[in-house]
Amino acid sequence: MRESRTLLGVDFAVCARNEAVARIDRALDDRRQLKLAFANAHTLNLANEREDFRQALSQFLVLNDGLGVDIASRIKFGSFFPENLNGTDFVPHYLNATRHALRIFFLGGAPGVAEAAAKRLVAAGSRHDIAGCCHGYQDARATDHILAGIRASRADLVLVAMGNPLQELWIDRHAEATSAPLLMGVGALFDFVSGRVPRAPRWVRASRVEWLYRLSHDPRRLGRRYIVGNWQFLHRVARERARASTPPPTSPEPE
Repeated sequence: MRESRTLLGVDFAVCARNEAVARIDRALDDRRQLKLAFANAHTLNLANEREDFRQALSQFLVLNDGLGVDIASRIKFGSFFPENLNGTDFVPHYLNATRHALRIFFLGGAPGVAEAAAKRLVAAGSRHDIAGCCHGYQDARATDHILAGIRASRADLVLVAMGNPLQELWIDRHAEATSAPLLMGVGALFDFVSGRVPRAPRWVRASRVEWLYRLSHDPRRLGRRYIVGNWQFLHRVARERARASTPPPTSPEPE
């Protein structure tokens, strides 16, 4: 039985990077549709506040993203996750490591960003193919048209970059209609891969403080998420840990 850990009502797979690759490949071998999410502290804060998001994530294979989730695992379960599986690093690794040649559809980001990311992730001579690209600045009326385009593209993998919780809710609602066997919510991946948003230097990423680099470059948008949200997250995890360790009340002995 595969190990899992539940944090704030969200079940995480507990696996190293190449174990996750193998698990995804087995789903593709079986043509069993798989929805994949990467959850960090901000994701779990949102899931704690929104039941619809929490319910959607229950239908996903959820991988751990970031230091906050790792600390939460240590607080509640006494050990860290085997590896940090953030989507920005894991998705390129998966495309390099998978046994499958994939047709990939890129959905999300500002106009032109999905195309730029696709050209970087699926370089000339790659065994993978670009099935199609569509930016994320669409209204609800365009959904049927987008779904028809994905089906017509015969995509094996749909990368959805809309941010939390929109991308996971979109995948949960529309995965079946895409006919794609694999869908991943990838957050800011297209922005990073395309070069639209710079990533932290390698040593900062290795130190597990990339969030500080992002905060310093965009404090207005990310200040509340990281400064307030991280403390709120750790408080919630500590409270969950305390509840789990409190024994249930015993019934009085009958006289």
